[in-house]
Amino acid sequence: MRSAPPPKPSAGRVLVDAHHHVWDLSVRDQEWITGHALAPLRRNFSLADLAPETRAAGVGATVLVQTVAVAQETPEFLALAADSDLVAGVVGWTDLTRPGVADTLARLRELPGGRHLVGIRHQVQSEPDPAWLLRPDVHRGLAALADAGLAYDLVVRPHQLPACTEAAARLPELIFVLDHLGKPPIASGALEPWASAVRAFAARPNTVCKLSGMVTEADHTTWTVDDLRPYTDTVLDAFGPERLMFGSDWPVSTLAAHYAEVLDTARLLTWSLAPHEREEVFGGTARRVYGL
Repeated sequence: MRSAPPPKPSAGRVLVDAHHHVWDLSVRDQEWITGHALAPLRRNFSLADLAPETRAAGVGATVLVQTVAVAQETPEFLALAADSDLVAGVVGWTDLTRPGVADTLARLRELPGGRHLVGIRHQVQSEPDPAWLLRPDVHRGLAALADAGLAYDLVVRPHQLPACTEAAARLPELIFVLDHLGKPPIASGALEPWASAVRAFAARPNTVCKLSGMVTEADHTTWTVDDLRPYTDTVLDAFGPERLMFGSDWPVSTLAAHYAEVLDTARLLTWSLAPHEREEVFGGTARRVYGL
């Protein structure tokens, strides 16, 4: 139970939400939104919807992250960023397995808003091969990201973490950003084998973790801060605050909590940190890793 109000960021520092999405179903279907549990997400979510939430929460900058493996989405997101005072960075998508990734990245950077491109992500969690990241064609694409000075966001499940660790070892010049703590099984309360796998990943110096997506890995209706604490404590110990960054995962997070509740929960879970360490989690890490 909450025993005290969460600490607020220090004056003068911009609070960064390093992970959120938007989509317009009239432009493109989100085929992953299926079934009764995800039904509340089957509507449009725009920056105009998000802005009042971030404003009320004191969030001054965000990172907009890809949702589907469709090439057209990234130019659309870059254009949104170009016209937005809120979106400071875009993690887009491109097919890493195709030749010419470097040329594709260069073209994206020439588009309106192209300077906001800070990383690339692929739905690795949906790949049936747990070693997909280690394929030669994927490695070639990841190397192109490193050459371009971009980060690579990882959306994976726990059984895929060993391949993430090996990929990080093979490409020490590329920053790998683990979304949603690697999706630990919070609803079940189990820590292993996720905890050991995430610690091995964190042992690579070119890895970072997002403090995001936890409420939707927990029971959506009954979760408590204490349910999340063992998982937060694990990544805090493994990565340290200088390699952790807060992300709301809005609007997916609305399945389990309001925007302000997600942020307040993250503050409570990092209550024991020194003020300068909290500044890292809630802005410093994202600014440094993504070059915001």
